[in-house]
Amino acid sequence: MKKRKNEEMKLSDLLKSFVDENKLDRGLNQVKIRDVWNSQMGPAIEKYTTGIKLKNDVLYVQLSSSVLREELSYGKEKIIRILNEEMGEEIISKLVLR
Repeated sequence: MKKRKNEEMKLSDLLKSFVDENKLDRGLNQVKIRDVWNSQMGPAIEKYTTGIKLKNDVLYVQLSSSVLREELSYGKEKIIRILNEEMGEEIISKLVLR
């Protein structure tokens, strides 16, 4: 008896295929990047983060503290590297702090 293609696929492969076919990557990354930002940057920075938006390969982060924004601006490259590592792929090439 011959198995259908869907029966041979792992669930993770099936989900990835569904996401790819329906071009859902951007939306999922938009949600995931918020969680990754908050977990990697910690509760102190999360408290001052008022908005996060991923557009193409640019991450826009809105902060309510100008002092914190200035402080984080010195470590942009490191922040990008940490976030990309946690996301599992090179999604962010530029970080804009507002």
